[in-house]
This record gives sequence, structure tokens and C-alpha cells, in this order.
Amino acid sequence: MSETSHDKILIVDFGSQVTQLIARRVREEGVYSEIVPFQNAAAAFAAMKPRGVILSGGPASVLDEGAPLAPQAIYDSGVPVLGICYGEQAMAQQLGGKVEGGHHREFGRAEVEVTEDTKLFDGVWRKGEKYPVWMSHGDRVTRLPPGFKAVATSPNAPIAVIADEARKFYAAQFHLEVVHTPHGAALIRNFVRKIVGCAGDWTMRAFREESIEKIRKQVGKGRVICGLSGGVDSAVAAVLIHEAIGEQLTCVFVDHGLLRLGEAEKVVTLFRDSYNIPLVHVEAEKLFLGALEGVTDPEQKRKIIGKLFIDVFEDEAKKIGGAEFLAQGTLYPDVIESVSFTGGPSVTIKSHHNVGGLPERMNMKLVEPLRELFKDEVRALGRELGLPEAFVGRHPFPGPGLAIRCPGEITREKLDILRLADDIYIEEIRRAGLYDDIWQAFAVLLPVRTVGVMGDFRTYDYVLGLRAVTSTDGMTADFYPFDMRFIGHVATRIVNEVKGVNRVVYDVTSKPPGTIEWE
Repeated sequence: MSETSHDKILIVDFGSQVTQLIARRVREEGVYSEIVPFQNAAAAFAAMKPRGVILSGGPASVLDEGAPLAPQAIYDSGVPVLGICYGEQAMAQQLGGKVEGGHHREFGRAEVEVTEDTKLFDGVWRKGEKYPVWMSHGDRVTRLPPGFKAVATSPNAPIAVIADEARKFYAAQFHLEVVHTPHGAALIRNFVRKIVGCAGDWTMRAFREESIEKIRKQVGKGRVICGLSGGVDSAVAAVLIHEAIGEQLTCVFVDHGLLRLGEAEKVVTLFRDSYNIPLVHVEAEKLFLGALEGVTDPEQKRKIIGKLFIDVFEDEAKKIGGAEFLAQGTLYPDVIESVSFTGGPSVTIKSHHNVGGLPERMNMKLVEPLRELFKDEVRALGRELGLPEAFVGRHPFPGPGLAIRCPGEITREKLDILRLADDIYIEEIRRAGLYDDIWQAFAVLLPVRTVGVMGDFRTYDYVLGLRAVTSTDGMTADFYPFDMRFIGHVATRIVNEVKGVNRVVYDVTSKPPGTIEWE
């Protein structure tokens, strides 16, 4: 639980796949938020002392025996509460209303009509008007709890929004946090800023100052080694820690042979030349590729790479001597994705090699200064710290590197093919002025070979997949709609210039919360 002194919003997670988006919407208002599973909500509420609480959606039915509910202490505390989807049903059921099943299920776009004015709608929705929303429910509220009034309705959810103005309790049957509810973010803003009264003073400048003090307090006069992966997260973590403790930090950059073209040289130059941060460059390609030989399962690849990272850090810590702490660039999505909150659809969508602690034998403590941040917040912090825009604005790169962009067995030959093809793809995206419009773009060397014809010769080479997505925080993603002439141009370059590839495909699938990698 965060020790930040700013106003806080606690989000009780009932298992929705989009709970993370609620946290993002709250943070967009400059208000700190944290997500906790409903099982831990009572303890978290007591420890966090939030100014307000939001109850998420979820896959369960409140009519089921043992259905997840919010702690009664939240309702009795006097803090404002906002329920979303399942959160509305839980609130209604717990406070004396009635929820029924067996009605028409509703998933997708719908329209609600505002029937009463309320502070939740202030300046956003007007009485008598209709607005598009995104529904996802089977049950619905059929009787209001005492003290509540219905303030909006829809054909399949007659009690679509409820409000108890006196207690500052509000709830909606639809999802306010998704972009498919166009005014949803503004309604959340009204709750957080106008109803709860949060100041909105949680900024990256404040986070930087507070984190520096927090790091100094945690580390004292101890020594820290920081594992650099070549990505933005670990780089920002390293610069932040260096600002806090200076020469007490030594960075360890493990070149595992799974990096992008020219990646190692860029990292070494940035840290040694630009920041003068002590840096140990470990060339460990043979070690990693040897351990990955013959391995095809992507989860096993992650585990092997994660273990080797720890082993290398342990060896380097012994050489450096006296290091008590290991710093990592763990982010909030890493933590969320690696924890089973409810046992519902949101359970462990992906594992992350940064999460899960360290072997006891290392006798080291973790320093994770970015653990509370989403990706876009890390970029903002990087700019606050003065990192070059060319580095801060780079597309995310996974810790396991190209290992999860090379499905099937990994070989140096396949990695070299992938590196060159990926470099051409990114070069053309930059040349077209599209790089900053895209959250992440990368190539994938598929474990498929096809027969083709190049000139007067038949070929039997690999199929290369291209992926590009738009996103805000990396929790959900949609494919980038390239002009097909652009894809054709890139494909032609790759087939002509990269020996070993004779066919290129573009992935146009969208992704719900979870990994946006292609494994």
C-alpha cells in the first residue's frame, strides 16, 4: 500500500477485465488510486484511509451463494462510494435493494436517458437527454435501496444509474471507464473531484520528489545494483535512483543476445556518456541462448530468462561487493497482471519476470520505485528527470526481449533475421512520421516456412508477422490502421533485404486487458 500523502481513491476489484482502466481514469485527474481484490478490501481500506471508494465490475452474480461483496465498513465510514456495473448490483443488494436475474442480457452499446439531475452528472449530462454507454450485464437492479433514487434509465436496465446524494453513494449499470462510454471519464472526474473533493495534486514532479526521499529512506548508506534491460522502465528507474543516492548505485546491463539491432551500444552510451552512472556491461549471449536451446513454450522462456537474470545479478553483486539492494523497473501493470485478484477472467493473464521476489540465497532487498506507475506515467517521469525524448518516447520492449517475438525454438540465425526485419519496419514507421502515433510496433518471426518464388528461384523461408497497436497504458490495445500501401512497401523491403523471409503478414487483432505481445 502506497505511503503517499496525497488524496487517495481505493478501487475494489470484483474481477472485471477493465478494472485497470478505472485506476487510469482516476489518475488522469491527478488523483492517486490503487486496486485491491475484494478479499483484501477491508484491510486495505483501513490502511489506506482513502477519500473515496470505487467498486468495479465483475463476472459474478450477487445472487450466487458467497458472491463477492464490499466490506460493510466502507459503507459505514462516511466516504463517497461509486459502483460500476457489478459494483452497482453489489451496492444495491448490500444496502437493502433488490437484484434479479433472468432478464435480457446486455453486452455492448446501449443508450441511457437522464431522468433526474445529480451531482454526478453536473456539467456532463442533462435531464431529458439520451447518451451512449457500454453495457455488460445479465442481472439488474429492480428495487432501489432506501435513500436512493433512479437518475437514469435504459430499455434493458430501467434503474441504470442510482444516487443517494445525502451519503454520496452513486452507481451505474454500465462501464464508465471504457472509451465506448464517451462521457464516462467526465463522470468519474465529477465523482473524484467534485463529490469526493480530491485536490488533484498527484503529479510526476511530486512523485519524483517523494520517491527520492523514499529511496533514500529505504536504502540509507547501502549499495544498490540496478538491472538494465534496454527498455524505458529500467532506464527511468536507474536515473531516479541515481538522483537519490548517486554513487551508491551501480547499473548492471545484461546483453543476453535477445535485444534489438544496436540496442546494447545505445544503452551503454546513454548511461556511461550522458549520465556518468557506473555501469557493468555483461555480455551473456552464449549463456542465455544455450539455456534457451530447444525451448518452445513462451512461459518457459520467460522463466528461464528471469532465472538467468537473477543468477547474473547475483554473480555481479558478489563482484561489486557490498550490494544490499536490487533495483528493478517493475510497473503497476506488471503487478496487476501477475496477481490473481478474484479467480475470475482477470486472473494472471501474463506472468512477468520482474514480479515475484528474489531467491532467499541472494539476501538482497528489492527497490522498485516505479511499482505504482502505469507506462505513460513512467514516460512522464522520464521527461521530468530529463531523459532524452528519443529514449523516453521509445516503444515498450519486453524484458525477455526477442525471445517472445520468436515463437518456437530460438536460434542465433532466427534472431538475426528478426532483428534486421524489425529494424526495417521501425525505420519505415519513423520515416512515415507515424512512430509517435503508435504505442508499440514490432516484428515476429513465425515458426512457419512457406514456398515462394523470387526471380527465377524457388525459396523455402520464414513468414514474418508485423504488429502495431495503439494504447494509452498498455493494458488494452487496438491495431494501428496502416494504409495498405505502407504495409506493401515495408513487406517488399523486408523480403528483398532480409535473407530468410519470403512472406509478410500484418496482425489486425485487438487485445483486451493483458499482454499485447504476440506469443
